[in-house]
Amino acid sequence: MTAPAGTLAGRWQRAVAAVPLRTFLVWEGSDAALHSWTYARFDALVEEVAAGLAARGVVAGMRVHVVLANSPAFVATWLAVARMGACMVPSDPRSSPVELGVHAARTAPAVAVVGRGSADAYAAGVAAGGPDVVVVDEDDVELTPLRRRAAAPSPSHPVRPRDPCAILFTSGTTAAPKGVVVTQGNYAFAGDVMAAAAGLGAADRYIVVLPLFHANAQYYAFAPAISVGASVALVHAFSATAFLTQAARHRATHASLFAAPLRMILARGTPSRPVRLRHCWYAQNVTADQYEQMALLLGCRPRQLYGMTETIPAVLSSGPLSPRHDSMGEVTLGCDVDLHDAEGRPVRDGDAGEIVVRGTRGGTLFDGYLDDEATTRESFAGGVFRTGDRAFRDGDGRHYFAGRRGDMLKVSGENVSAVEVEAVLAAHPGVFEAAVTGMPDDVRDEVPVAWVVRATGHESVDEESLLGWCATRLSPAKRPRAVHFVDELPRTSVGKIRKFLLSVPRGPR
Repeated sequence: MTAPAGTLAGRWQRAVAAVPLRTFLVWEGSDAALHSWTYARFDALVEEVAAGLAARGVVAGMRVHVVLANSPAFVATWLAVARMGACMVPSDPRSSPVELGVHAARTAPAVAVVGRGSADAYAAGVAAGGPDVVVVDEDDVELTPLRRRAAAPSPSHPVRPRDPCAILFTSGTTAAPKGVVVTQGNYAFAGDVMAAAAGLGAADRYIVVLPLFHANAQYYAFAPAISVGASVALVHAFSATAFLTQAARHRATHASLFAAPLRMILARGTPSRPVRLRHCWYAQNVTADQYEQMALLLGCRPRQLYGMTETIPAVLSSGPLSPRHDSMGEVTLGCDVDLHDAEGRPVRDGDAGEIVVRGTRGGTLFDGYLDDEATTRESFAGGVFRTGDRAFRDGDGRHYFAGRRGDMLKVSGENVSAVEVEAVLAAHPGVFEAAVTGMPDDVRDEVPVAWVVRATGHESVDEESLLGWCATRLSPAKRPRAVHFVDELPRTSVGKIRKFLLSVPRGPR
């Protein structure tokens, strides 16, 4: 399908013009204080943030590193960057100095907007002579460090659908995380498709508790809300104990979660007043009993979906009338999905195949991987985007997850490359080689587990020292939950590690 012409900047300006007095953002900070902005008031804030970025030298085509937790500053910076025709590079604010340094080195941002809690890590990880750093407090609703009291300058050229708008880092099957280039048109397409799929209207309100640096909150909540002029209640961080009460307090109608947060909510309590969600997306399977309990708590039957940072919208989604707890759903309207065998041929219903997506680069699919055209070409081999995930389809068009190609783990909804974690472990002087596998986890879906062969002369290296090594170099989702020492790793005749032979003798502590 060809994406309709449009840009994120254009979708925002259209909403501001159409519904200037409608609430756009309600913010609940870490102090539980509530603040709200109409579309018109937030647009004035965006304009001043754009002027502030321009005063620091940002122009169309430049990159702005955003290292922020959920906050009005994140939203305003994102929209200001889009308005200017610049490009946002969001990083997990919990990232290690090493990870932040890699992201900055690979993208060469002109300016970095960094949360106060991440400032020390950023200073430690990013070399001198890097971007101009602006430190902000995520609870600040004035955004004084970012703003300039002047009209934002018009971009030097009109913002176009194919212009890069963000680089989202997502772990791949190589040691280095891949930078997914997302265009202005991609965001517009995601917003239009996901608003329609969720039945989102102007009177609705999304509650967002997932991190904004992640594609889920951007693609499935904020972009759809902007597309139809709806509102968003943004919470500073996810709390399983507080979520139901927050959803009720903000009169939210829509939400998007992963299976792990759903299970956490289920285990932590009940709302103080009825929750009246009409719709809730979730990714990954829950049990039938968990699903029915969650439906009672949320006031709606949650609908599973499937998507990747690269696919832009969720290309599979459960319909509103008969969602199933064990199915990723049918092909989302506006998307083109098939299942292929190893030779690139479509498979029959009931047979497992790789999920592949047809579309246009920079329009209905991501534009490519940052500075890696070879990997981009490989991912689009055969004229389709190859997701690396496998599924089978029943006669009614429903899809069911059937595993992953390669070494990708799914930890609390986030992609984690086993190879990336292995590279960090292998850099320890006491490690000869390492392998990382996934272990099922009741809360996080799966967690990384390390298998390590000690280097000669380093027999004293223990689990505690390696877990500490990883803690300073990897964000929380990527850190192994346990380390098992072995004399050698099982291999095939050509030397490839046979990971399926690595069985966990005990659970992580």
